[in-house]
Amino acid sequence: MAELSKDDLTAVSSLRAAVLRLSRRLRHQRVDESLSPTEMSVLGTLTRCGSATPGELARKEHVQPPSMTRIVAMLEAKGLVSREPHPDDRRQIVVSQTEQAEAILEESRRRRNAWLAELASGLTEDEWRKLREAAPILEKLAEM
Repeated sequence: MAELSKDDLTAVSSLRAAVLRLSRRLRHQRVDESLSPTEMSVLGTLTRCGSATPGELARKEHVQPPSMTRIVAMLEAKGLVSREPHPDDRRQIVVSQTEQAEAILEESRRRRNAWLAELASGLTEDEWRKLREAAPILEKLAEM
């Protein structure tokens, strides 16, 4: 990538700060305060990607495998994930979310969407249009 201009560096800095502040505020809209942000993230990954091994979850969540093993154990103790033998490799397990986890995530999404929609109601039509256009680009950045 080419060297960024001063205006581009300012925009990158502004975007970073805004995304961090918005993310922090969204985290406060949690349904279940007993779940850590990391645990919620793992459940969200299982929703998006389906069942996975702890190693796959560790890679997707950018944590070390031993950390993921502990996270999975805590989620299992709370009844939010189940562990089953891997269909092709009996040395491994596959982690799946439970219906209880799906309900928590659905309520969390509903609550966060309502909060964000309330914020967005203060935008002008032009700002709202630009935000709708930017959403797929932000999603792409989040997946990179």
